[in-house]
Amino acid sequence: MSRPVIGIAAYRDRARWNIWDTDATVVQQSYVRGIADNGGRPVVLPPDDLDADVLHRLDGLLLTGGADIDPAHYGQEPHPASDTPRPDRDHGELLLLRTALDLDLPVLGVCRGLQLLALVHGGTLHQHLPDVVGHTGHCPREGEFGRHEVRFTERSRAAAVYGPRAVTNSHHHQAVADPGLLTVTGRSDDGVVEAAEDPAKRFVLGVQWHPEVSGDDELFAAFVAACARPAAVTAPGADPLRTVGTLG
Repeated sequence: MSRPVIGIAAYRDRARWNIWDTDATVVQQSYVRGIADNGGRPVVLPPDDLDADVLHRLDGLLLTGGADIDPAHYGQEPHPASDTPRPDRDHGELLLLRTALDLDLPVLGVCRGLQLLALVHGGTLHQHLPDVVGHTGHCPREGEFGRHEVRFTERSRAAAVYGPRAVTNSHHHQAVADPGLLTVTGRSDDGVVEAAEDPAKRFVLGVQWHPEVSGDDELFAAFVAACARPAAVTAPGADPLRTVGTLG
């Protein structure tokens, strides 16, 4: 059986290697490893806002972490701490995500990816989390990960992977404020949304932490397994969560 082909949303940045110091399409190797080591065939997708036709050739979509989403997408002015907007990435990933949801492709969103899921489902973001929770524990400083416990909703996809709770890493100064039509299935003790999903879809899950850094192979394995299943696998009236516990 061939491996499921999974698109990983990449971005443009300055990069140096060998003789080169140039504009490049980049994505952390840890995302590629998470897909490949758990049975998937990763394909890197550069920013492209012309169309999302490539998704007809893919079995799933992974949205990676990175720069803040332009708050114009959810009707707000930028906070002083917000990143400079990356319109090519925002428009390209929003197009990919909306199309993937229309096609019912499995989607895994990491950090920024969770936030994109919330926006597409009609939600909004907290632009600077310390203003809301009163501490910097979710991002102690640039380049340093925090750690905290997350509690998961029983019978959710997140709980099927992690159990009722898990200690996760943390490096974000923004978070979901209103999840829109997403179902929140994980929170930290200070109430921050750490996991959310769309139970009406085959597999749509966003997490606020960085499983590619901590090597959460159980999560990548569950995602790849969902990508390997045909869209019509769930019988009418069946519980789409019943099989998730066997994954990973």
